[in-house]
Amino acid sequence: MREQLDTNPTHASSVGRASGFELVREDGSDSGNMARAIERNRAFAAAAGHEGAGVFPGLRLFVVTCLDPRVDPAHFLGLGLGDALVARNVGGRVTPEVIDDVAFIGQIAEGVVPDGPLFEVAVIHHTQCGTGVFADDGFRRRYAERIGAEESSLRERAVLDPAATVTRDVERLRASAAIPARVAASGHVYDVVTGLIETIVPASGG
Repeated sequence: MREQLDTNPTHASSVGRASGFELVREDGSDSGNMARAIERNRAFAAAAGHEGAGVFPGLRLFVVTCLDPRVDPAHFLGLGLGDALVARNVGGRVTPEVIDDVAFIGQIAEGVVPDGPLFEVAVIHHTQCGTGVFADDGFRRRYAERIGAEESSLRERAVLDPAATVTRDVERLRASAAIPARVAASGHVYDVVTGLIETIVPASGG
């Protein structure tokens, strides 16, 4: 049995339209949800799916994308275990934390790769992104209060035009002095309807 999860009826309609998805839940215990995933893990381990994966990404790729369950790069990019580093957050935005992570991996890679390119950071935003709710004044105000953030800083996190926001985020990466010059950066948009990815900002640097 599935039921609509509506914790704020006053704003549910406008927020739902802005986000592009509906929040639903299954009738059942949380532990049951994880139990099903653990069953899959047992099959994965039994098939030795984890063996042979290296610490350094085989494709020399660092993917930054959204935590939306429809936007899993292992599926839409066909990534296997060990192929890429993946950082996922709300909207797939290049936050200070993401820059720190890229800088960290970059410093490690510099000690392993003496010269030439290190890896490419591929920033991927997507259509129908749930961060559209940040354009809703009521939602944004309540969320800012919930996490103790400045409301003005949240408005720019909305991914309403993914081609525009991914371009800005790639520029932010390229402008960071913390990231080695040997790291390349590119920007892409994934269409959740067609399943296709389009390059908006070709890789440069590295």
